Amino acid sequence: MNRTLTTLVTLGASAALMAGCSSSDTASSDDSADASSTTSTDSAVTGDITVFAAASLKATFTALGETFEAENPGTDVEFNFAGSSDLVTQLTQGAPADVFASADTNNMTKAVDGDLVDGDPANFATNTLTIVTAPGNPKNVTSFADLANPDVLTVICAPQVPCGNATKKVEDATGTTIPAVSEESAVTDVLGKVTSGQADAGLVYVTDAAGVGDQVTTVDFPESAEAVNTYPIAVLKSSENAATAAAFEALVTSDEGRRVLAEAGFAAP
Repeated sequence: MNRTLTTLVTLGASAALMAGCSSSDTASSDDSADASSTTSTDSAVTGDITVFAAASLKATFTALGETFEAENPGTDVEFNFAGSSDLVTQLTQGAPADVFASADTNNMTKAVDGDLVDGDPANFATNTLTIVTAPGNPKNVTSFADLANPDVLTVICAPQVPCGNATKKVEDATGTTIPAVSEESAVTDVLGKVTSGQADAGLVYVTDAAGVGDQVTTVDFPESAEAVNTYPIAVLKSSENAATAAAFEALVTSDEGRRVLAEAGFAAP
């Protein structure tokens, strides 16, 4: 400012020094606040969560749970795997949980309508049905229509279970009625009846069939396209650890989650 008096120069220099110190103090304060905020966000992803998930997700979610715990030290993920309709019933009756992953949108809608869900559910996978038989397919099942033969002891899911609802859709679309010898509450129970020799055939998801390898013979059928199930996931309002629950949901819907699901045979939503 073209001031030449020594006194004013000295005063100006002092003011500049004080301003510099003040600016430095403010910056340090801001840095501390940022560091504190980052630490707070990081530390929020800790502690225990309970995930209620469809039975068909057992292998993939168990793997993702291990990944989540490894990436977030101090966390512990517990699972309750069952038929989606049974899980909704448990949640409605007050069972404590942090995350719900359904094998169809119908049961997630029940959870939303029951005011159990925090925010909007996110679709993360799709799945379709396939026929499984005893190894070698001794009853020579080659099509969906073959399951109408009462000599083929067939097990299916109950209608209220997603895999059972999908079975009903295919029956309606094809005009085929399966004289099932039992209706199970979870797709894993259907698979168990076939692998144990209690049934000749069963309708399960392609992912479940892939998971047991040569314990069954798989028979694909084109009519399965009539009933593709979409899987949604959501954080629950009852969660006492919402930050960690949201982080687990984020992993499931991430590229890493999609990779694990795809390797198991799930398709993208």
